[in-house]
Amino acid sequence: MTIPDYQSLMLPLLEMLGDNQEHKIRDVGTQLSDRFGLTQDERSLQSPNSTNLVFSNRVGWAKTYQKNAGLIDNSIRGVIKITPKGLEVLNQHPSRIDNEFLNQFPDFREFKTRRKFSESDEGDQIINNGPDPELTPLELLEKNYQIIRDQLADDLLEQVYASSPAFFEKMVVDLLLAMGYGGSRKDAGAAIGRSNDEGIDGIIKEDKLGLDVIYIQAKRWQNTVGRQEIQGFVGSLEGRRARKGIFITTSQFTKNATDYVKSIEKKVILIDGFQLTQFMIDHGVGVTDLNNYIIKRVDSDYFIDE
Repeated sequence: MTIPDYQSLMLPLLEMLGDNQEHKIRDVGTQLSDRFGLTQDERSLQSPNSTNLVFSNRVGWAKTYQKNAGLIDNSIRGVIKITPKGLEVLNQHPSRIDNEFLNQFPDFREFKTRRKFSESDEGDQIINNGPDPELTPLELLEKNYQIIRDQLADDLLEQVYASSPAFFEKMVVDLLLAMGYGGSRKDAGAAIGRSNDEGIDGIIKEDKLGLDVIYIQAKRWQNTVGRQEIQGFVGSLEGRRARKGIFITTSQFTKNATDYVKSIEKKVILIDGFQLTQFMIDHGVGVTDLNNYIIKRVDSDYFIDE
């Protein structure tokens, strides 16, 4: 027997969650392995050039696509549960759930649009659909790398929302330190303080010598941040003796807010949830290396016969 592709796993996965209970992802993977009668060799098969288990990886993608369609909830780390929408789908007794089926849901179409998928794109081509004849192997690798990175950003933001205020504070400090701000951890930790509205604020050194300071506000919000909040932040710069400020939010900024910071003299940087996760990925905060692929080419200079 061959290992089922991730789309073939979608309906069985949703059916296992049909009891409306919370399930550990690893337990669901074991149950799906049993359901498909996979041998031990098939369960332990690794991806080429990697230690990733092929079947576990495909279960993960089956979960990811249905989560982005609103059928599965994964707000608790390591735990998944069916949503009311997912129960409605099961009650329709579909013969198969795949990307074409999920395309009926606006959340899934938005998910595809965010990743610049075409309407004919069936998702992870490396796993299931084979190479796109219009793309070179390098272009295909880059395309799928971006898909994986975008999903990692979504997962990161989900974890940030689920974290405690104290952990959110630590995460912001870790990120600023990784980006070269704050001096020492002791200095950075002392400069950042927790507020009473699911956020933090404080002053942090711009460089290790402390030649200048930056006023920080970070809000773990889901509501959009508007001009009024940014005006209040800019007003706080005076009292903090800061000429520069960074406003971080896990949500987004309105156009009025972004236009406002362009019109003022003080230097204010706005970092929304998407940019926050990009910085976390780039600076290794909250993520760990899974695989490294080095692409090589022929060194023409080496073959010059002098």
